[in-house]
Amino acid sequence: MEISLSRVDHMTVGSTSHKCLKVLPNPPGKKLQQRIAVGDHNGILTCFQVRKSDAVVDFKTLPGNRIDRVELGGALGSLREKIFLATNSEVRGFTKKGKQFLMFETNLSDSIKSMHVWGADLHITGHYIYNMYRNCKDTHFYLSSDKINDICGIPNDAQEVIPVLGCQDRVLRVLAGNDLLYEAEVPGAPSTLALYDVMSGYGHNNLLYGTQDGLVGLVTINKDNPCHRWEIPNPGGMGGITAIDSYDITGDGISDVVISRDDGNVEIYSITEGQPKKITSANVSETITAVGTGLIGSTSHPDVVISTYPGHVISLTTEPKARSHTGAAVVSSSTKTKVEDFKREIEDLKRQVVSEREKYQQSASSDSAVSAVLKFHVNDKFVLSPTDANYLLSIEIQMPIENVLVQCDVPIDLLDVERNSAVVSHSSCNPEDKNFILATYRCQANTTRLDVKIRSIEGQYGTLQVYITPRIQPKTAQLRQYQIKPLSLHRRTHILDDSRPFNLLKLTGKFSLGEVHAWIGYCIPDVPEKCPQGDTVVMYFQSSFLDTQLECNYTQNSVEFRSDNISTISILKDVITKLATQRKISLSITYELNDDSIPHALRLIHPKLDEQLLLAKKVQLIDALKELSLHEPSVDFLSPEYRDILDNAEKLQASFKLQPCHLERLYGMITDLYIDKYKFKGMNVKNKVPMLLEVLDNYELESLIDFFEIAAS
Repeated sequence: MEISLSRVDHMTVGSTSHKCLKVLPNPPGKKLQQRIAVGDHNGILTCFQVRKSDAVVDFKTLPGNRIDRVELGGALGSLREKIFLATNSEVRGFTKKGKQFLMFETNLSDSIKSMHVWGADLHITGHYIYNMYRNCKDTHFYLSSDKINDICGIPNDAQEVIPVLGCQDRVLRVLAGNDLLYEAEVPGAPSTLALYDVMSGYGHNNLLYGTQDGLVGLVTINKDNPCHRWEIPNPGGMGGITAIDSYDITGDGISDVVISRDDGNVEIYSITEGQPKKITSANVSETITAVGTGLIGSTSHPDVVISTYPGHVISLTTEPKARSHTGAAVVSSSTKTKVEDFKREIEDLKRQVVSEREKYQQSASSDSAVSAVLKFHVNDKFVLSPTDANYLLSIEIQMPIENVLVQCDVPIDLLDVERNSAVVSHSSCNPEDKNFILATYRCQANTTRLDVKIRSIEGQYGTLQVYITPRIQPKTAQLRQYQIKPLSLHRRTHILDDSRPFNLLKLTGKFSLGEVHAWIGYCIPDVPEKCPQGDTVVMYFQSSFLDTQLECNYTQNSVEFRSDNISTISILKDVITKLATQRKISLSITYELNDDSIPHALRLIHPKLDEQLLLAKKVQLIDALKELSLHEPSVDFLSPEYRDILDNAEKLQASFKLQPCHLERLYGMITDLYIDKYKFKGMNVKNKVPMLLEVLDNYELESLIDFFEIAAS
């Protein structure tokens, strides 16, 4: 079934947070246009419904503290049409007509970040703490070892729910009262959870999860262990998942899956033979914070309704547009009237803006004028994309961006993002002053979001500084800082392949468990801020670029690192030794090298290096082949390989442009591997690096492995 989505804008509210929009359900067996409830950062809860294409507000609360979450609830066995919202540590409840029936202060030290309501049970989480309240009385408590991103409740046979926590360490934690029932590993850090409708055909207890790196999966939460059903990959490196919903949009009796991403994409998947299949998508060019489905604009065609970070409430309707015999869309008289009204309103606003600007200029020129700096909220994200081993920096504000200045004190590469329209200019820098890059992105008019891809080099660590300047008067800028960590391309995993050739590094000294945990957090991403409970902590990491692995096993006064990449061990040794010296802590260092780890690491690099060398050779031939084709009536005399290069010249050049300095990056990794190998043996081989580069210029894997073995002899 083919479905097209048409955008309909309903209203604009204040900035919105994650899952701050809900579609109120219809009574069983009735097909009525449904209400929408949305909460914003101004503390206003707005409930409205669409009548004759207009948004009619049912009720609106007074401004207050920022609303961080909106959920639906109701008595067991009744319709879940009561609206619950979380502000700071307080929970309030409203009926669908706007009457407040609950104001509950939890007295938590942390603000409520996620919430689930089931009958008289209120499940809430902060950054690390989960609490369950029954009839507003504290009943259960759990302290998570890593940050909690979302919560969802799985109904069970006892008319209760099994709380499931989506945590930053790529784990779903299934709870039973105060205790952890079991953990289910997922392929990325879960950013949102949603219950899959019972119409799915999988039975009950099905949970949809979306991850920060754009993956979506379905898992069945059983009593003793999870059952993973399917997973939607993200090979194109699209945005992270912000919200998920399920609804039978296609009308085939099986609930379809609707997902939204932080890059503005909305996608609908149907479930065919137990597997997801993408049927349509749309883009709204803003970060989507919540998604819902239902009968919004009509009772005959379901809509997908979304809220965006700047505060736009939008429907993506499946209702086909009426068209004339020429194929043009038919515009009704009411729509024409509405357009004319909007035009008049815009003209009035323009006149008001001109008037206010004149007043501002007059007041600014007076001696008694006091300049006030406008504060604005920045919705930013700096995450590692495992598909291409690059960081994605996203900057979004409510008002148009004039320019963004990027400065870094370590070498990084700034890569183009396809959806970017900003013009970038680079300024000359002096690396001796710890200023390796200085670039300015000048945005076009009405641009509220900027995405930049950043490639870092492991072993080079420092601070990335971003200055955001909006298009407002008086001119003001806001600074955001992001840490480039020594092992910046590593990410958390829960599986270690013990068959690999591991190198061992052991550090001992007089340090606490908290101190060594802070050192590891300084070196590697995805390490929890708080030290996990227990006397011994074990964490596994995997390189998103080379797929090498790292094990960290630490306790008080002792830490062990195991990795199949000797450069990883070398970086950890240098950085942690420096940190310990700063705290005047003496370390005893022992290590065991596995000579098989060098060929192992080179074989992991080989496919990437081979691909880049082949691509570079093809790009070098393009100009010569094009010149040859201009002087020949036919190119049939060329070999199939050369004809293929000519046919795909634009594609090859685009691929080469998207990977600047990629070959140099691989050469640098191999050089570091060579130097680090012999550094642990007490030998300085930097004078033999030119010989290594000669071998790389005539690259063959076995020749390179042989050079590593005999070069130092």
